[in-house]
This record gives sequence, structure tokens and C-alpha cells, in this order.
Amino acid sequence: MTPQALVHHLALQPHPEGGFYRETYRSPETVTCADGVSRSASTAIYYLLCDGAWSTWHRIRSDETWHFHAGTALEVHELLPDGELRTHRLGADPHQTVFQATVQAGHWFAAEVADPASFALVGCTVAPGFEFSEFELADTDLLLQDFPAHEALIKRLARV
Repeated sequence: MTPQALVHHLALQPHPEGGFYRETYRSPETVTCADGVSRSASTAIYYLLCDGAWSTWHRIRSDETWHFHAGTALEVHELLPDGELRTHRLGADPHQTVFQATVQAGHWFAAEVADPASFALVGCTVAPGFEFSEFELADTDLLLQDFPAHEALIKRLARV
């Protein structure tokens, strides 16, 4: 399938961080978070990056597990609190990639297709469930202050 066919077949919509998505599951069960807010226990989406698009720097208040489905390798870059960078390389080859990886709650992260001329279709599972009200796009200048060692990557995957 082509990326355009996947967008049509899976009924994907543009995502504010880049790429296309569709929520496929929202748990009817709820949990009460440490801040007292009640949220779905879990949510899941399809997420597609194609045509040179990337997922810009953002963070959420829950753990997010990425699951590889189709296409070429996807690199999920996670900035750790100690200033280090962890890159999860998801793909179909178990010798060079992993099938799933988790970004910890509150960590800044961004994603890109290893070959910008190709595409990657993944699923993302968030627990407790994702809410757009808890989604935060990064301010590039502030991110650079906190993670100066990763300036080139931060600027390359910043909002346009």
C-alpha cells in the first residue's frame, strides 16, 4: 500500500505534531491519576509518517508505547532528564530494530522515518489514556537551553 492509500483505508487525519493519525481505541475504564484527574485507562492510535514529515518535539503526561506495523524504520528520539538522548529504532528487522518501544511520561520526544522518501505506519498506546489537553508542543528555544548537546537534532525536528 502507498501512504495515500493507508490514509484513505485507515481514515487517518492530519495530526498537530506532523503526520496522520486516527484513534482506534479508548478504554471505557477510567483511572484516577496522581493529580486527581480521571482519565481513560488506555488509548491507542494508528500513526503514519510519510512524504518527509516528522513528529515534532512534544511530551505527554503518560507513558507511550510505539508499535511498528509497516513501511521502513522509524526513529523515535527521546530526551532524558539527565540531558542524554535515547533513540528507539522501530522496524521489521529484529536484528537492527525493535518492534515496540516506550517513551516515558513527561519526556520530550520526536520521531522521523529513517528514509524520508519512504513511510512508517505505527501504533501508539498510551496509559493512562491520551488527552489533547495534556499534549505539549515544545518551545524550541527552551528545549535548546535544557538540551544544548542535541542542538542539531532539536532544530531539525522543530516545528516549522
